[in-house]
Amino acid sequence: MPEVLVVLGSKSDLPIGEKAVGVLREFGVSTEIVVASAHRTPERVKGIIEGSDAKVFIAVAGLAAALPGTIAALTTRPVIGVPVSGKVNIDSILSIVQMPPGIPVAAVGLDRGDNAALLALEMLSLSNPSIQKRLVKYRRDMAAQVERDSEEVRR
Repeated sequence: MPEVLVVLGSKSDLPIGEKAVGVLREFGVSTEIVVASAHRTPERVKGIIEGSDAKVFIAVAGLAAALPGTIAALTTRPVIGVPVSGKVNIDSILSIVQMPPGIPVAAVGLDRGDNAALLALEMLSLSNPSIQKRLVKYRRDMAAQVERDSEEVRR
């Protein structure tokens, strides 16, 4: 089973889910991506979560975006919600961040599957020094790129 399971609310969310999977694979973390709708296939969601050994779940959903909260209600493992942009962006954001007491969901910005993966990696790094070292290098590399960009712009 994967360390991080990415669950999409629908196939149309795949480009955002692929951002997460790409980052996780870059760090050598096992991952899998599946489609299950909180509204259309609630029993499928339940079966996937209850049958998973994943340490962290990333749930990508738009519109009413109930998927992250549904997953969080089914597990005590961390759930990261990724709101998907659409015609009314606020709907998916509020659906993810406005969780009731006792059922937390972490949230990242609209369409930020990459940040969801990085947050999952930070969680995994608490018990995996190898991931922690790679995250430090990742941040250093980002900072170095900003310095190079600044130098290029300055010229």
